[in-house]
Amino acid sequence: MEKAIIGKKVGMTQIFDEMGKVVPVTVIEAGPCTVVQKKTQEKEGYSAIQLGFEDQKERRLSKPEKGHLAKAGVGFLKVLKEFKLDGADGMNVGDEVKADMFAEGDKIDITGISRGKGFSGVIKRHNASRGRMSHGGGPVHRHAGSMGAGGWPSKIFKGKIGAGQMGAEQVTVQNLDVVKVDPELNMIAVRGAVPGPKGGIVYLKSTVKNNG
Repeated sequence: MEKAIIGKKVGMTQIFDEMGKVVPVTVIEAGPCTVVQKKTQEKEGYSAIQLGFEDQKERRLSKPEKGHLAKAGVGFLKVLKEFKLDGADGMNVGDEVKADMFAEGDKIDITGISRGKGFSGVIKRHNASRGRMSHGGGPVHRHAGSMGAGGWPSKIFKGKIGAGQMGAEQVTVQNLDVVKVDPELNMIAVRGAVPGPKGGIVYLKSTVKNNG
């Protein structure tokens, strides 16, 4: 059965496994989430559930959001996310999803918004090589350099590397191991790094990789 939950990145730490080896982990506050909407094959043409996470002040929600949540009778929630799950038919509006949905040893994909780095040059942003540091190379050591001939095409094609805004985009890290689950604290420890800053919203779902 596929599993999914919304969480908040708490930070990184390290724990020891049963062999005494250090395991770097990211701690995620996963849920509790509430099923806000259920989509079915008969009505919408596919099976899915919409989960809501974290309480929100009423004044911070738009009128359509208030109406949507009032129809479900689940209170005011900050984050809504739809997940296509093969077990969605067995869940109903109002059901609660907690961290214990996952277990140690599960493989999951985590999606989040990466940390924003602001306007960055081509070397930092695309790992480009710098120009030589001697014999007439300056003052453009860290510039992108030539992008093509002047006669033809006399322009730069779209997709060429260049300076620009770096980070602050959706990133998915696949096939991470669930190392520990604490149902009482709603915490999940995942091996390795997870995109985004501390306090960032992340989405956990069973991995799409074939681990059979």
